[in-house]
Amino acid sequence: MTWLTKPKLHHPTLACNAIGFTRRDYEGKISTLCAGCGHDSISAAIIQACWELDIQPHRIAKLSGIGCSSKTPDYFLGQSHGFNTVHGRMPSVLTGANLANRSLTYLGVSGDGDSASIGIGQFVHAIRRGVDMTYIVENNGVYGLTKGQFSATADQGSVSKRGVANADSPLDLVTMALQLGASYVGRGFSGDKQQLVPLIKGALSHRGAAFIDVVSPCVAFNNHAGSTKSYDYVREHNEAVNRLDVMPPRTAIELEQDAGTTIDVAQHDGSLLRLHKLDAGYDPRDRIAAMNLVQQRHARGEVVTGLLYVDPGAEDLHAHLGTVDTPLNALGPAELGPGAAALAKINAALR
Repeated sequence: MTWLTKPKLHHPTLACNAIGFTRRDYEGKISTLCAGCGHDSISAAIIQACWELDIQPHRIAKLSGIGCSSKTPDYFLGQSHGFNTVHGRMPSVLTGANLANRSLTYLGVSGDGDSASIGIGQFVHAIRRGVDMTYIVENNGVYGLTKGQFSATADQGSVSKRGVANADSPLDLVTMALQLGASYVGRGFSGDKQQLVPLIKGALSHRGAAFIDVVSPCVAFNNHAGSTKSYDYVREHNEAVNRLDVMPPRTAIELEQDAGTTIDVAQHDGSLLRLHKLDAGYDPRDRIAAMNLVQQRHARGEVVTGLLYVDPGAEDLHAHLGTVDTPLNALGPAELGPGAAALAKINAALR
């Protein structure tokens, strides 16, 4: 057996970001997924987003579950913390890690089987609690590791590679995330890197539960005529509601611009999320309008992509619980032990 590895040496002329890292520093191992898999395009977008945001790789914790999508963290951010959990349990492990060490940037990668079936309860509670994370679902509508059965996100009436039509109603994770209170919700397409990279950058810069559903065609089992998650179908039925730019903190530049053409949303890290409207009148700060738009377009067989909703003033789980600024894993016995007097007061309150 021949093992392929990437060379550790970098060409001296490779461009560096503001903290001295090249794009290669954000890569991982060579992918073992099928050639042309949309998941590899998502990995490339994550690499590009982290490089452009000047994030130190060791300040990122990447977590995943089980499935083709959950293999991908091995293919990006090789210098980051990583944890591959059991099937469907990534959100709860991420929640625990986030509570223990709030100083890291948390990136959860999952699939439609991992999050919409066995892990749906985990997905629901992580989103509703407002865990500070970027949660990416690589959605191809099939179980790729077990030879292409329909997943819970497969559209009703879509046809499998074997010619069987799906009779079940689909779960729409975007609509669920909006209902559950996610404060940053978007949908992307693995074949549209220009849209996907800034969408991920905005999520990584956001404090709170940021969720991105990425339609990612499975070239082995779900990229044929009759599939609603194939490259051709999404390209023909895609409606982008906005185009995004994310700008890191810099000296403010003032200019004059016609009203109504752009929405600027300040993120918690000081960066600016700039939205250029493509759908006339669409406001990504209106949660109800976002839910209505997704359902209306789905009824027409259209796939809405872009930043669907953002709450720039959202709080995260630590704010809800009132935890201290110091990461809990850095607290010592003196801070964690309340002492006899405090314990007596607590016991008295329970009598």
